[in-house]
This record gives sequence, structure tokens and C-alpha cells, in this order.
Amino acid sequence: MKKLLYITVNSKPEELSASKTVGRTFVNKFLENHKEFILEELDLYQCHIPRLEYEYFEKRNCMIKEEDFSKLNEKQQEEVHKIVKLVDQFKEADLYVIAAPMWSLSFPAPLKEYIDCIVMDGKTIKISENKMEGLLNDKPRAMVYIQSSGAPIPWMLRSIFNKGLDYVRDIMKYIGIKKFEELLVDGTGFTEEERREAIEEANKEVNKLIEEIWEK
Repeated sequence: MKKLLYITVNSKPEELSASKTVGRTFVNKFLENHKEFILEELDLYQCHIPRLEYEYFEKRNCMIKEEDFSKLNEKQQEEVHKIVKLVDQFKEADLYVIAAPMWSLSFPAPLKEYIDCIVMDGKTIKISENKMEGLLNDKPRAMVYIQSSGAPIPWMLRSIFNKGLDYVRDIMKYIGIKKFEELLVDGTGFTEEERREAIEEANKEVNKLIEEIWEK
């Protein structure tokens, strides 16, 4: 079986979050069309994301060896285990769906903390003396980034405002996930009517995106 890892980054419940509402629609329809996938979900506001303390690493992006691990206290060992579990979960997936709002031209902080955990030497990247390279090109992988924003963003200004989306795209391609698609839920506005309209517009793109992101 293949795995779809659905990552949400919003403290709001799904019914109040435009990105999570559209994300759920995409995930449900994708699974209807691709029975070979199983779903695994990760809510970054519910899941503890460890801080990357220097004691956890032998060198940059490389976890400590077993000998040094045994010298950590119980809480620190639990944190290291959590980091490894997160990166292994990410590495095992085939398709990734991230649903996040635009905050301050970027995304909520838990997503950056999560990305820092999964960019790990020997797992998702390889660091040598002269270069760093991604390791997730070992099988077909793809990512869909679903972003909601309060105001409609003209296409000519997206390079200015979509800094968070661009960062996620760049880092994922760097670690080896070459296929990346975006689904923008723009113009959620200030009223419930505006939010519903933005969700409906984004949902119109779901079926087409499913066809593009993964071939049967």
C-alpha cells in the first residue's frame, strides 16, 4: 500500500478553517480515486514538535550516535525518539498534503519547526564535504500545498506575498520531492459568506488537481 500523509497547520477546528476544509475535500476525493493509498494524519497543533537542542545532534542535521544518546536524560531521549519518528513517518509516505493558512506572508510556526525536524542527514538529505543532496528521489513522490489567505492575491503579486508557499516548494524539491502542486484558497475575507465562496472556488480545482498530482 502507498501512504498519503495529510499534515494540517491550524489551531482552528476543521469546520472553521478554510485550508483544512479544502484539504479534507481533496484528501477524501483522492482516496476515493486511489484505493491503493492509506491515510495517515498529522496535526501540527496537536502533535508535539521537539525543539532541536544542540545535545541531540552530532553535527548539523545529524542525530547523535547511540553512545551519546545513552548519556541524555529521559526527557531528552524521548525528544530524540520523537524527532526520529517524525522523519521516518515523512520518509515512508508517497504523497503529502499540507493544509495551512498564510500568516504574516508565511505560515504558522509549527510548520517550520516540523520541517527543521525532517530535514535530517542520512534520512532525507545527505551532507558530504562538498555538497548536500536530497534523498527522497528514491521513488515517485508528490506534494500538494493548500494555502488559505484572507485577501485575493493577484497573480502578478504572488511572488511577493506567497513567500511561505515558495519556501515549502523549494525545500521539498531540494530534498527530492520533484512534483509539487499548489491549491490556493484566496479571499476568505471577513464574513462567513466570503469564506464559503472562497472554499467553493478552491473545491472546483480539486478533481483536476487529483488527476495531475498522481497517475493511476
